[in-house]
Amino acid sequence: MAKAKNILFIMCDQLRADYLSCAGHDRLDTPNIDKLAERGVLFPNTFCQAPICGGSRMNFYTGRYAFSNGATWNGVPLNVNERTIGDYLKPLGYRVALVGKTHMVADEEGMERLGIDPQSDLGVHLSECGFEPYERDDGLWGNDAFPPPDLAYNRYLKKQGYNSENGWHDFANSAEGPNGEILSGWYLRNSHLPARVKEEHSETAYMTNRAIDFITEAGNQRWCLHLSYIKPHWPYMAPEPYHNMYGHNDIKPVNRSPKERENPHPVMELCMQREDSESFSRDEVRERVIPAYMGLIKQIDDHLGRLFQFMEEQGRMEDTLIVFTSDHGDYLGDHWLGEKEQFHEESVRIPFIVYDPSSEADVTRGTADNRLVESLDVVPTFIDVAGGQPPYHILEGRSLLPILHGEQPSNWRSYAVSESEFGARTAFWEHDLESHDARATMIRTADWKFVFFEAFPPQLFDLKNDPCELNDLGRDPAYGDIQQEMRDMMFESLRRRRTRITRDEAYMRMRSERSLSRKPERAVFLGVW
Repeated sequence: MAKAKNILFIMCDQLRADYLSCAGHDRLDTPNIDKLAERGVLFPNTFCQAPICGGSRMNFYTGRYAFSNGATWNGVPLNVNERTIGDYLKPLGYRVALVGKTHMVADEEGMERLGIDPQSDLGVHLSECGFEPYERDDGLWGNDAFPPPDLAYNRYLKKQGYNSENGWHDFANSAEGPNGEILSGWYLRNSHLPARVKEEHSETAYMTNRAIDFITEAGNQRWCLHLSYIKPHWPYMAPEPYHNMYGHNDIKPVNRSPKERENPHPVMELCMQREDSESFSRDEVRERVIPAYMGLIKQIDDHLGRLFQFMEEQGRMEDTLIVFTSDHGDYLGDHWLGEKEQFHEESVRIPFIVYDPSSEADVTRGTADNRLVESLDVVPTFIDVAGGQPPYHILEGRSLLPILHGEQPSNWRSYAVSESEFGARTAFWEHDLESHDARATMIRTADWKFVFFEAFPPQLFDLKNDPCELNDLGRDPAYGDIQQEMRDMMFESLRRRRTRITRDEAYMRMRSERSLSRKPERAVFLGVW
């Protein structure tokens, strides 16, 4: 009888939920990801808890909200005390490894305070977010702010004959001009050109190879592999033949309205003024970039097909739970915005597919489950699959395993939460704000989306009548009652945060039972006559 023994945790970077054929994209064909959905469950209403690379990933890895674990944005270290996937699975006998990106920043100050050597086994565990760094590569090595370290991928490219100290930029993420000059992928104008690297040597191909290497090396040992692809995140630069596999006629119609610019929400106005938003507001930019974005997704799908075929041949599809997801989406010009960070569906909703090989999951194969799912649900699901007990005095997500097995968990969440610190890319001080006030919280139900800002009016969208989120009702007094209901949900969410993480429920019950006991062996006598 098939049973999940291993875990393959696949994450793409900046992949929108609607850019898969199984999610409804009518021009982008992703048959291998679609096949995974046919063998598992597609959760179309899944949301990240911080629509930014670093913050979102720390939510995935800890099972805790951004303002619980403190790593709210890129470059904000995860507190040395926070437990991650590795802390939960390694004691259960798992080898927990990484191939690709985490955007993790080590809490060096915390380790120094505790006297932990960063090069020790414990130091590496804490510095790498609980993963064995089988192949760590965050994929941002193209300018003075991100100089390449001793990158394994660059060494690999050199062995393949690419003569550069930074092959990541000069070949994998740049094109070549008519006179042999390097045309950097950092510039959107070059996105329609093929990368200088051969497809079989590209980042996506290389990371897939490294995943196969790990699975081969792990053998029959129980393992959890986080295969974290760097694409389709910018630089939007695809190798042949993926660079021109799609054209401007394949692009989804842009989702925006002139009304959004006429009287914009103050924070949206700040975001619209950013260079990335101004660029993606131009049709010529979208028509050049989005086909490359689609090509990068198609390339990932092709290599996942290669990986899944290898796993079939090795018998690993019969004993491996597979999760396929993304850390956040990409505006691509929708709502006159670029990048991510805000809470429209294009940014905060993510693809999420779970394949469980066990016979108990046969009842749900090939279905779509419309429940509200959060990235926080990954950690308790993995612990559940591994045979452990999810510590819900710490974790703020819920295991999906009962749902995969056809059960109907009681009191499933009625709203999803996401949080963002938008001050990192806006001039918040011009509004007399401190950085900790330049933040927002989203509450999303089946019918409504509410975004609370500390120092600005809220946003409110009627998802039932305005699914494209083009009409912001946040400043309309007629919707005051709905806004209050959503504020109450946000308050409830904050009240329920897991802050007593050092003692579980069993301990608290034992203490209570002992204090209520009248037996003479109790340790403390309070109020006894």
